[in-house]
Amino acid sequence: MDHRDRRLVLVALGLVLLLAGIGCAFLGPVELYVFYLFSEGGRFYYEGFRFGSFMFGNITVQVAGYYLAAAVLVPLGYGHVRLLRWARPLALALLWTWSLLGMPLLVALFFMTVSVKSFSTSGGVALISLLASSYFVLPWLGIRFYQGRNVRGTFEARDQQSGALEARPLAILVICFLDLFFLVALHVPLLYGGLFPLFGTLLGGLEGIYLIDVAVLVLGLLLWGTWKQRMWAWWGSVVYYAVLAATWLVTFARTPYADLLAWLQFAPAEMEALSGIPLQGYEVGAFAGLPMLACLGVTLACRRHFGRNPA
Repeated sequence: MDHRDRRLVLVALGLVLLLAGIGCAFLGPVELYVFYLFSEGGRFYYEGFRFGSFMFGNITVQVAGYYLAAAVLVPLGYGHVRLLRWARPLALALLWTWSLLGMPLLVALFFMTVSVKSFSTSGGVALISLLASSYFVLPWLGIRFYQGRNVRGTFEARDQQSGALEARPLAILVICFLDLFFLVALHVPLLYGGLFPLFGTLLGGLEGIYLIDVAVLVLGLLLWGTWKQRMWAWWGSVVYYAVLAATWLVTFARTPYADLLAWLQFAPAEMEALSGIPLQGYEVGAFAGLPMLACLGVTLACRRHFGRNPA
């Protein structure tokens, strides 16, 4: 393939990704110290901080986020440094996944960050600008970069052995990453009383946990079938995401925000702070339901890739 060698650029990018991943791996355990700061006797302690409180779940999700980022960035960086050709489809799949899920994730990240850290006006503007550019600029530039002839040619020239990632269409990889995301995301309600919306009713406790457990197990099976490009996995994914999106949207459209807060029974200080947010129930449902509809749309559009045996 006629191409310009992009080895130096890819290795430099790999080093940046590796350092970022190692940094996230370092910050994961450090972030656990925040639990001590909010626990009794800590600097930020308030009555009611416990398992099930808003801040407890907030901190837990941030810790998990650091570990997940490290799990993605370290292998991706290693693949770039060694110029392993599976790094290119992996990066493309991650960028397309980010373009589908980035907006709700960044909104959640913004509120999680400002809830535990104080920012000046200039600092807040800088944070918003950074988050916005990571969604509106990074995916577009990244996809153009990795789809280019020079990058592809550099990887293929340095590593002539194709693997399982390249044997599958990019769309299949994207759906697999979407499934992986929701496998993790479905565990978040376990931190808040096992909340599970079921067509107009908020379920919790063991009843909600059982439903979350079933949802996770079914999605794990669908993920395996999608990776194998089985047709039953396509049908199952269509039904799964359609039902999941419908139950979230319908339930929260019928649940006022005040009723949701009352159900969650957060600490008094948290209730006071959260009750001041001008939200409606349907907005909460849309926040979770729209990404599920995006997964449904991608799955419907990629039917042609199922029912084939991967090379």
